[in-house]
Amino acid sequence: MATAPPPAPSGHTVRPPVAEDAEAVFGLFAAHNTAVIGSPDLTLDDIVEELGEPGFELATDAWLAHDGDGRPSGYGCVYRSSGTAQHHIEFVADDPALAAWLRDRAVARAREVAVTGGDEAVTIDIGVYRADDAQQALVRDAGFAPGATFHRMRIDHPGPVAAPELPPGVVRRTGDDGVEVRRAGHGVIEAAFAGQFGITSQSFDEWQAVREARTTFTWSQFVVLEVDGAAVAAREDNDQFVEDEGCGYVQRLAVLEEARGRGLAKVLLRDAFATHAAAGRAGTLLHVDTDNPTPALDLYTSVGMEPVLVIDVWRAVLHLRPNPRAEIPA
Repeated sequence: MATAPPPAPSGHTVRPPVAEDAEAVFGLFAAHNTAVIGSPDLTLDDIVEELGEPGFELATDAWLAHDGDGRPSGYGCVYRSSGTAQHHIEFVADDPALAAWLRDRAVARAREVAVTGGDEAVTIDIGVYRADDAQQALVRDAGFAPGATFHRMRIDHPGPVAAPELPPGVVRRTGDDGVEVRRAGHGVIEAAFAGQFGITSQSFDEWQAVREARTTFTWSQFVVLEVDGAAVAAREDNDQFVEDEGCGYVQRLAVLEEARGRGLAKVLLRDAFATHAAAGRAGTLLHVDTDNPTPALDLYTSVGMEPVLVIDVWRAVLHLRPNPRAEIPA
């Protein structure tokens, strides 16, 4: 029988959020982020989309706290991965006791999901700004350890950017060209990112459904490069940084191992720069795992991008069956 969670700290009441709470959740993250890095680093639309993400169950996987005056005081959640016991958590609160409670509730829920799925262990990740000392202490105290470091990269577009020439034999397509192009590009992403930190596999139907639910994405932003009719590279953009940064965003860029060394990644990047500049974007952003087995950071700096923010992903692995090392960081 599952153990009931401890009550929330004195002075706070907690309930599951509903879609109409998006503004309250946004306000909590915006205030916290502004105090740490000087800007909200997200928009209300981002929160609306996250609360409505397919597979995200507000009733069981999220908690919204209010103080004694009825003001929002904290929020926590678990984003469950499909198929693999590797989940992402988030929590925010000014009251350290409430922040720790939300952290523990999210960890406990991730464990519950894994136990229900019959898993022997569960991996839990959380992203923390390098500058956020308080949040780092909270996750460290819960047994998390640094797992990967991501740099946010940026290049500005003060004027038009020329589109790159495609290498001989390379054909550019987009998701607007149909479901088979999307399916082939999804296969490239799955293969290229397999085994990398924080990446869990998604079926094509799951992947497509998530993207079709987003108001910040259109299929024209999914670019696939083909050689001899076969997809060998893909790039996925979206508009999640348009409202706050005025920038286009490259969410994924992938080249199959057998097609590397031909300059296709640079072609995709320069194609993104040209596309974003033509759309009036002030620049292009992306995140790069500096522990990536490919020399990704060198790739991005070689085309003029520069690091502007550091985010660490902290990880804990909880073993769910009798084990003398019951809870250890990865």
